[in-house]
Amino acid sequence: MLSGEMMSSMMLNRIGSSIVFPLHGNVYPIGYYNVTLNIGQPSRPYFLDIDTGSDLTWLQCDAPCRQCTEAPHPLYRPSNNLVICKDPICASLQPPGEHNCQDPEQCDYEVEYADGGSSLGVLVKDVFLLNCTNGKRLNPLLALGCGYDQFPGRDHHPIDGILGLGRGISSIPSQLSSQGLVQNVIGHCLSGRGGGFLFFGEDIYDSSRVAWTPMSRELSKYYSPGFAELIFNGKSTGIINLLAVFDSGSSYTYLNSRAYEGLLFSLKRELSGKPLGETPDQTLPLCWKGKKPFKSIRDVKKYFKTFALSFISGGRTKTKFEFSPEAYLIISSKGNACLGILNGTEVGLRDLNVIGDISMQDRLVVYNNEKQVIGWVAANCDRLPKSKISFF
Repeated sequence: MLSGEMMSSMMLNRIGSSIVFPLHGNVYPIGYYNVTLNIGQPSRPYFLDIDTGSDLTWLQCDAPCRQCTEAPHPLYRPSNNLVICKDPICASLQPPGEHNCQDPEQCDYEVEYADGGSSLGVLVKDVFLLNCTNGKRLNPLLALGCGYDQFPGRDHHPIDGILGLGRGISSIPSQLSSQGLVQNVIGHCLSGRGGGFLFFGEDIYDSSRVAWTPMSRELSKYYSPGFAELIFNGKSTGIINLLAVFDSGSSYTYLNSRAYEGLLFSLKRELSGKPLGETPDQTLPLCWKGKKPFKSIRDVKKYFKTFALSFISGGRTKTKFEFSPEAYLIISSKGNACLGILNGTEVGLRDLNVIGDISMQDRLVVYNNEKQVIGWVAANCDRLPKSKISFF
């Protein structure tokens, strides 16, 4: 008999396809990007917040629900297909050395998020309806959380649940890969005008166009390119060893106190003598106004410099992730230019630096778990890809 690995490889070669999902939402004013997934028997649509910063996918669930938040669809009703305690997916969601279940026939979970939100529930399996780019339809049985006790965090949005896209075995892409249905490669293209697309699989992009850097071994829980140096307007700031992660579940970008204060110093020095003044605005902590309200970032971008996080790749070359004004400013409803970079230390992220949605807009960002690399390239995110080069 063929080994599981050989079977999986043959299936991948035979299918050789990807799954593409349209996205909805924006950084401002909605505050998140979401995807519609059809789950269950019978299948029903649910809006899920896309989150590369966590693994487990869960839906608010009528099990019955102890505490559920406002959601766009009726609560998910699970089929009676429980994940048992000894399932490896169950073990992966427990703290190390603490895999004890009250009932061996089911797996209880609790996930907590950086914004203080959480979901508590039980793991179930159900059918996901997925359409491949080669025309095939898949209906795999996948594990997800039936969340019957949710606590909203400070960044709470009215959604049906979370689509966990992280590196762990419980994530939907990992499960699809383990079943030999699609390669464990995730990518997203968030449009600055709203919307965009998410994909699983490797035949959507041209790898030679992408700037790649290895995933960090030190921070294996997250999509991290490791440690970076802060570069402002092409010059080193002297701020180094910034541990960075990519997190599509975060609307804004967060720098630790040292990097945040250094960036503010550089920005304010550049703005000295320019016709902009700091102004209070409830949207974000730091905003600037002009002589008249700004209509778009085009009105102010000439006053703001590009900065970058520079990652050492392969020990020698440096891969830069650049932040143009479009990647760190928003125009508020009052017509002010607001800084979409926040102090992560103040909100409990400690020394972690989070690259959020605002800074990933109008770029294809790829997390290749097969090759353990992360890549990015400027792209047109406004139309769904039909080939590897259709959106560059």
